[in-house]
Amino acid sequence: MTRVWKAVLTLYVLAVTAVSVSKAGYCDYAEPPQEGQFLLCAGGNAIQTVVGHNTSLTVTTRPQYNLTEDLVLNVTSKDPSLIDIPEHVVISDSSNESVIPIAALRAGKTHIQFQYLHSNSAHVIVNLSLVIREVDIVHWEPLNIIITIIGWIYFVAWSVSFYPQIFLNFYRRSVVGLNFDFLAYNLTGFLCYGVFNIGLYWIPEVQREYLSQNPGGVIQVKLNDVVFTLHAVAVTAFTIFQCFIFERKGQRLSIIAILLLIIMWLFAIISLFVAVGGKLSWLLFLNFLSYIKLFVTIIKYVPQAWMNFRRKSTVGWSIGNVILDFTGGSFSILQMFLISYNYDDWNSIFGDPTKFGLGFFSICFDLLFMFQHYVLYRNPPPDLAKDTEKEPLLAESEKEGKMKRLMTILGINY
Repeated sequence: MTRVWKAVLTLYVLAVTAVSVSKAGYCDYAEPPQEGQFLLCAGGNAIQTVVGHNTSLTVTTRPQYNLTEDLVLNVTSKDPSLIDIPEHVVISDSSNESVIPIAALRAGKTHIQFQYLHSNSAHVIVNLSLVIREVDIVHWEPLNIIITIIGWIYFVAWSVSFYPQIFLNFYRRSVVGLNFDFLAYNLTGFLCYGVFNIGLYWIPEVQREYLSQNPGGVIQVKLNDVVFTLHAVAVTAFTIFQCFIFERKGQRLSIIAILLLIIMWLFAIISLFVAVGGKLSWLLFLNFLSYIKLFVTIIKYVPQAWMNFRRKSTVGWSIGNVILDFTGGSFSILQMFLISYNYDDWNSIFGDPTKFGLGFFSICFDLLFMFQHYVLYRNPPPDLAKDTEKEPLLAESEKEGKMKRLMTILGINY
């Protein structure tokens, strides 16, 4: 467990580092400017403001005080409907800097770029094409904090939702009642979703391609999404391991599940080779993986629901998993709607159909499972009654002995 938390902490540090690097000062450049060349600096962090408010951006040149004349640049916005900025900026040869006023008109995301006003400019700005300042305009700034909190709430709910099933399997020393098709689908889906989240969250090339296709849009993938999927892969793999060591009474993967899994993996592998060959964009490849995850989300609960129906029982299927999954799905969808409202970008909900579908279909099936557990199959058949979640794993005397030893270790009279 300690190693797991160390891994999570390492991923968090890498994420923060990646974000810091991607938003570092635009004066950083691989090669130092030569004689007569300059770097244009426009800060590093994204500009954040509120609709109806004014802010500014300071641009400077380096080395300082070496301009032979005023430098005039064109200033453009990816989405001019979001912000009002001047068409040109003049950087004085005496101060080497200029302040660009920015008026926020509408909520959304855009970025500011610079070009030479005259192609025969006497100054050579070696990093001009790289200077891009992101501007985020929201309806209500505190809502971003609420969105972040909600994100971590559903991250915790979804992450913890795996453990009741693991504990139930261990308690019963049995996985009877837990459908193996569900586990296989789950592992495949989370692997695909993990790669999708990592690509959209960490890879600048993929982010630029997404934003170029969705100008003024917002990427819905957050750090908690990345950490959740990596954790989900590990915990699902451990649950599958339990299926090899605990009683299963002949349960195995169905032929239909095996065929579907082969098709999904072949599709993913072929798409990967096509993307590596340059015939498919990486964003489209990641979208293909997200569609696999969405398909998995739609079908993965069906075998478990059918098994419950055939057995007329939910014994072996943890209701704690279902309740926590329902909580996570509800908060996930709530976060997406709050992000869309704050950035006035309702298309982004369907720009990440996997995240929306993951929450929506999870909620639908969770409601079905709760109905099965609390209404349809409250009283399991006699042959399964002895195998309920309340069945003791150990004999009473053995349990009492273990309890006494534990109390002795803790120094408590028992």
